[in-house]
Amino acid sequence: MKMTTFLIGLFSFVTALVSAQNISEHTLGLRLGDSDGFGAEISYQKSIGRYNRAEFNLGWRDSREYDAFKLAGVYQWVHNLDGNFNWYYGVGGGLGNSDFERVPDRDRDDGLFVFAAGNLGVEYDFDIPLLISLDIRPEIGLVGFNEFDNDFLFDIALGLRYQF
Repeated sequence: MKMTTFLIGLFSFVTALVSAQNISEHTLGLRLGDSDGFGAEISYQKSIGRYNRAEFNLGWRDSREYDAFKLAGVYQWVHNLDGNFNWYYGVGGGLGNSDFERVPDRDRDDGLFVFAAGNLGVEYDFDIPLLISLDIRPEIGLVGFNEFDNDFLFDIALGLRYQF
């Protein structure tokens, strides 16, 4: 029993030492996904601490059927997997607005919507100032349910960001 406790403690200590990574102070780029009709989003990340950061994304769409925008913010915890590979998770939310063209026999809700979001992903930090990520951001509508946030959405995206 003492040996098991010792090994668990040693493993935890070594894991804490190995998980030291640097989060870039700022990143700016694109988050490319399309489960909610917005497609590409402009993405900005700001380091808050050694293992934490905030991410903000702005997506918009202008089409024949509707005009819309969505702003999302997520607080993230970042952990090292191996070398330059990291994984992260977070919580947040956002808001948006949609304006649909009037179509006979179709009832669509315009206006503001508010949602809560989670975040889970992996990323690779290249030796050059490039960060590439793949993540999922499940979203659940809280206020103003409409075409874009009617109940529950899975927003899966590829991120390409410049680090500075």
